[in-house]
Amino acid sequence: MSQGQTRAMENLQLPILLLALGVLLQLCSCSPPADTAVCTNGTSNCTVTNTYGSYTDRTICHAANITYPRTEEELVAAVAAATSAKRKLKVATKHAHSVPKLSCPGGHEGTIISTARLNRTVYIDAAKRLITVESGMVLRDFIAAAAAAGLALPNAPYFYGLSIGGLLATGAHGSSLWGKGGAVHEYVVGIRIVTPASASRGFAMVRELGVDDSDLDAAKVSLGVLGVISQVTFALEPLFKRSLTFVKRDDSDFADQVAQWGLLHEFADLTWHPREGKVMYRQDDRVDVSTPGNGLSDLLIFRASPTEMLITARAAEEMMQMKNVTDTARCAAANLQASTLEQQAYGFTNDGVSFTGYPVVGYQHRIQASGTCINSPEDGLLTSCAWDPRINGSFYYNSGFSVPLSKASALVADMQKIRDLNPDKFCTGIDGRLGMVIRYVKASSAYLGKPEDCVDLDVIYYRSHAYGISRLYADVVDEIEQMALNKYGGVPHWGKNRDFAFDGAIAKYPNANKFLLVKDRYDPDGLFSSEWSDQVLDINGSPNIIKKGCAIEGLCVCSHDSHCAPEQGYFCRPGKVYREARVCSFIKE
Repeated sequence: MSQGQTRAMENLQLPILLLALGVLLQLCSCSPPADTAVCTNGTSNCTVTNTYGSYTDRTICHAANITYPRTEEELVAAVAAATSAKRKLKVATKHAHSVPKLSCPGGHEGTIISTARLNRTVYIDAAKRLITVESGMVLRDFIAAAAAAGLALPNAPYFYGLSIGGLLATGAHGSSLWGKGGAVHEYVVGIRIVTPASASRGFAMVRELGVDDSDLDAAKVSLGVLGVISQVTFALEPLFKRSLTFVKRDDSDFADQVAQWGLLHEFADLTWHPREGKVMYRQDDRVDVSTPGNGLSDLLIFRASPTEMLITARAAEEMMQMKNVTDTARCAAANLQASTLEQQAYGFTNDGVSFTGYPVVGYQHRIQASGTCINSPEDGLLTSCAWDPRINGSFYYNSGFSVPLSKASALVADMQKIRDLNPDKFCTGIDGRLGMVIRYVKASSAYLGKPEDCVDLDVIYYRSHAYGISRLYADVVDEIEQMALNKYGGVPHWGKNRDFAFDGAIAKYPNANKFLLVKDRYDPDGLFSSEWSDQVLDINGSPNIIKKGCAIEGLCVCSHDSHCAPEQGYFCRPGKVYREARVCSFIKE
């Protein structure tokens, strides 16, 4: 190691240790995320973004005004006012966790409708196992309300800060191939949605959709282009318990196991740690409610952390991107953090306080999701969620994409081939702490739901705050994702990916035309549509943005060196294993 590399490693040691220590801390207070819509004149002259403070294209989204309806009547009035004025409309949720521009109406004259105050339980029928809630209710409160009535939502995303309307719009899911599967929308049996209407009908109307209405299959996953969901009715199950154990194994049979594991355990998932050559298998099943245990999920990555520590950790991440830091140092840092997470059972506890060993047994509402960093009163940003844009903390890309279950083994084998060429790349090319999470989702009747049973890959990786600055080993994720989407017929997660991944995606949904017919009936003037949604739905234009550095930003697949960063040493080259891929690779002089 050169003298410069030695100094760089010494400078990294303290930040790395602080980051590892931070995942051990469980804090009781936190500054909750700020409102993602900000207006300079009351509720007028507004900008809107997501919880990360940046859309994939880094643009600032403007809107003429925002409204906060508290009742369905006020929601109808808001839609009617915008429709009569022919203004564009978009819905913003309380925490806005979607990565793409789902909440941006475009231009400067649109209206934002926030569902943050539409957050109540409307009706519970415990005997029939039905619950109706308003669309702005966050998943945390929904799960709690159901549990209080002795009911459980069988599957949900692992983060409970999503709103009911938002998670339905993007097809958000947990992990299961059993029963109705891992997607939340599979448990929806009714929706009330407010859409534009003619002047004779007051410019807005409420449409009530039940299981006997085929339009429900359009509204269950809609990208927010049909209207504003007011209320949702779910068919739930009696409250049950789960028993969870994480088992680490060698990845030598990963390709053989990936398609089978989800059939063996109801709530199975897997996390692949490529550099380590290991897979963490989540063995997670229902057990009798008499089984002892009061376990709790309080995942470390969703807890509050000291803001100063988060800033230090980000500085360490940025130092890791420097070319004078060795891969050995990068892998040592990633392994330390991953080991710390594993030792703390990722935040699961046996009794809500401490982890004493596996299995962790607990009721469904305590095990299925977490996100305590959103819960607490304001503390002046002494602590925060890791991704809070008000601090210079974590800033990353989050790509989700699904591949048919029948092709999962072949995809894994190809990913291992890429890994075997240079395992150390995976310490930095993806977030080495978290690995690559693989969940299971069943085929859906929803027009924009999963076309067939699939595995969903979820990967987080470094993002620079500045446009066009390449992340180290960017070609790793880019080749894997292009391979998954193109060679193996995968589809992007509607709420988690970069622009290029949506190019041509709608053609992979057999019922896309049915969805577009419903869209044309509900909103013939396209008031709830935007430039982004029209591109993604292949109505007008392409989601690709072709310009200098676009491939570095995930806005395009490179076809020219200028789409990468040649001045930084990154050039457009074929993939190492999937040769049809075009990725930005670092070329040494």
